[in-house]
Amino acid sequence: MELTAENRLRKLIVVGDRLLIRPKKQPDKTDSGLYLPPGVQEKEKVQTGFVIKVGPGYPIPMATDEDEPWKENDEKIKYVPLQAQEGDLAIFLQKGAVEVVYQGEKLFIVPQSSVLMLEREQDL
Repeated sequence: MELTAENRLRKLIVVGDRLLIRPKKQPDKTDSGLYLPPGVQEKEKVQTGFVIKVGPGYPIPMATDEDEPWKENDEKIKYVPLQAQEGDLAIFLQKGAVEVVYQGEKLFIVPQSSVLMLEREQDL
């Protein structure tokens, strides 16, 4: 299978309550016309970006039937799903995010607890 822009992120699996976010392009200048160097823009405490992958959520414990040893021991895990969905615009705290570069593209791995707000195109 040929690696394209659409399928190159398919191999990534986001775990737990984390989101993979592509940062939104920050404006080069302020509203008053002052140009900002890239280092200043990237050090903002609050960032915005688009959610491109979502983890399964928060794992919850399963009840076990220890009194029935003949049953197969399935390692099934249930999850409480996250509020964020792929395609959402997320406003998140930079402090909680981990910056990674994957195939030359800067991305953030962000726990849902660092997300302040989501904007979704479709009606909620």
